[in-house]
Amino acid sequence: MLQKKINISKSFHTEIFGKNNENLELLKLNFSKLKIILRDEDLSVIGDTDNVDSFLKTWGVIENHHSKFNVITKEILKSIIDNIYDIKHLDFQKDNIILYGNKGKVIRSRTINQFNMVKAIDENDLLFAIGPAGSGKTYTAVALAVKALKEKRVQKIILTRPAVEAGENLGFLPGDLKEKLDPYLQPLYDALEDMIPSQKLTDYLDEKVIQIAPLGFMRGRTLDNAFVILDEGQNTTESQLKMFLTRMGKSAKFIVTGDVTQIDLPKNQKSGLKKALDLFVNVKGINVVQLNEHDVVRHHLVKTIIKIFK
Repeated sequence: MLQKKINISKSFHTEIFGKNNENLELLKLNFSKLKIILRDEDLSVIGDTDNVDSFLKTWGVIENHHSKFNVITKEILKSIIDNIYDIKHLDFQKDNIILYGNKGKVIRSRTINQFNMVKAIDENDLLFAIGPAGSGKTYTAVALAVKALKEKRVQKIILTRPAVEAGENLGFLPGDLKEKLDPYLQPLYDALEDMIPSQKLTDYLDEKVIQIAPLGFMRGRTLDNAFVILDEGQNTTESQLKMFLTRMGKSAKFIVTGDVTQIDLPKNQKSGLKKALDLFVNVKGINVVQLNEHDVVRHHLVKTIIKIFK
């Protein structure tokens, strides 16, 4: 007899096993020669080697589908069990899909420059995404981070944003550190909520798989196996941006997003992002994607507003 244990976070149980464990019952019915037990975060599979191996092969397809879509419907599970599952028959456009988010929401690059961001971060470890408000640079960056986490290419996501309005000195604000930063990081939370089910997102935050780190508190850290996003990069000073970029550890991906037309720094301070864009031209491993008003995916008037303010 062979016994295999599969660890499954409780936050995934309903997504994988269905309401009232109906998918688990379907697995038990179709693998009747196995003893299948779900206890807390462990799924135990007990039986002879051939049957256990057959189950594990099926489970691999289930896990792969769940990592992309965040849900296993009864129909999908049946197709996997019957060995007729074919992701090509699912209704999506392959090339510009980044991932499937909360409740199967399709997260895709909606413009050519957003698509260029996807290609650029695949080929480089440091990406600067520069563009106006509404061009999708932050949303696309977060989607790429979540995709990397789901595909287990990184172990954590770290999000940071300079709190310019509070002068990076957050001590006088009420609440704990997370509460102090939340108003400045809300766009990142909004994107995450589109891409990760709420309970899973809460678990990730509690377990520090996803970390919200104020820029002023990043000094001294080495960020290994992480996907790190610095949003509103135009509001970093040269020394802050240098400090941030030198946090990069092994197997890390960094994206800096910013709009160089909306710098909120005091007049006597220069934007570190503007300096970096001059310094990092044609540097191997570093890419810059320039988005513009044609990439704006908000209300159609936003494009007009951007043109007027140029």
